[in-house]
Amino acid sequence: MKKLIVLLLILSLPFIGMNLLGLSPFDLKANVQVGTGIGAKLACSGRYLSGFDAQQVAADIASYSAAAELLAIDYDDVEKTASASLFGLGATTAKFRPGLGCTLVRAGSAQLDDIVVPKVAESLQPWPKGSIVSSLSAPAQSLLEAVLEQDNNEGLQTRALLVVRDGSIIGEAYAKGFSPQTPLMGWSMGKSLSAIMLGHLAFSEKLGMGEANLFSEWSADERRNITLRQLLQMSSGLGFSEVYAPGSDATRMLFIAASASGVAKTSALIHPPGSHFSYSSGTANLLSEVFVNSTGGTQAAVNILHNEILAPMAMAHTTLEVDANGVFVGSSNIYSSTRDWARLGLLMLQEGELNGHRILSKQWVAEATRPNDSDNERAYGYQVWLNQGDQALRWPDLPADAYAFTGNRGQRVMIIPSQQTLVVRMGWSSVSYPDNQRFAEIFSL
Repeated sequence: MKKLIVLLLILSLPFIGMNLLGLSPFDLKANVQVGTGIGAKLACSGRYLSGFDAQQVAADIASYSAAAELLAIDYDDVEKTASASLFGLGATTAKFRPGLGCTLVRAGSAQLDDIVVPKVAESLQPWPKGSIVSSLSAPAQSLLEAVLEQDNNEGLQTRALLVVRDGSIIGEAYAKGFSPQTPLMGWSMGKSLSAIMLGHLAFSEKLGMGEANLFSEWSADERRNITLRQLLQMSSGLGFSEVYAPGSDATRMLFIAASASGVAKTSALIHPPGSHFSYSSGTANLLSEVFVNSTGGTQAAVNILHNEILAPMAMAHTTLEVDANGVFVGSSNIYSSTRDWARLGLLMLQEGELNGHRILSKQWVAEATRPNDSDNERAYGYQVWLNQGDQALRWPDLPADAYAFTGNRGQRVMIIPSQQTLVVRMGWSSVSYPDNQRFAEIFSL
């Protein structure tokens, strides 16, 4: 009993870099479920998607909570599963499927075995059409290597830095154990790809940003008035709680529930749609369900994603993971190589066109990078953070037109249209990454 009490207190500590609010520290069941859920999920994806060894996976998981060091994690390399338990409690398993990544084993998840994922081939053409990079600049390369070394000497755990200028990679640097082909988890940077996926459907005239009555569960109440644009701009008015604590909306969504989108779908409306900005990973997963529903189900959605978006962009090292219901976990569970994250940024920088293929309309890109109309935080577009809204610049040493895909652990794709330049930073920082300072230095090249 004494051991369990000590364990409970440890598990009740906040995940580093996240908030812990409004939750009883004595909810043992939720604490254990979340702990084993995050352990199984990150272990499975780390090993079978990113190719990390057990030591690297354990270190990544432990960076979120000291309690994670108490998890027992077991791998089955034949079945490609990872299981986590805590002193025999809360055993949770995640299973890897090629092209779909890792999904927590839940009722109905076996249906995912029937999904056929189109292969995106890697070509030996110059980047961004292929994998050949011959455009490196000596000054850019030297600076990135120096910044990478400085970051890691300071314990910031930067894994990759890459700069694109005028459509070409002019510098890239990788920490030991990481390469241009390593798929890396972007956490909330995935939200930006989720928006791009819907932007492609808009370009294909399959849906419009002003569409409402998005889910049958909302048809009998005021939530039917929420538009797709408001979901994209995080101004839906839904009361989803972006709190990362055992049993909260966010952790149930990612590490317990069979349906990631289902958690936010039950949220009550607490503000008039469009009036109030509230950052919500639940909203991003609602967008994923809209994509799947609008395309005709999981298999059709997977086909469109790979054949009409990833393949034309030559994104051969990108995986969008799905929940047990076959809906992309677009809020968080997207793994891409550093070069593929750069391709996404270049698509936006080039106003929706890449490798001779138009994925998005110019108008959609302009709308996506425009401040929203909320009453409290306008510096947010379609799942991207903007430098300028109504208040002071978010990154004061960067141009006002800068905007970024951002994710937990300091993941960034920072885009500056006026300079035709973007920077990708991948890492696993358990402390705040000095975006403004580092990117200002890099953009000064």
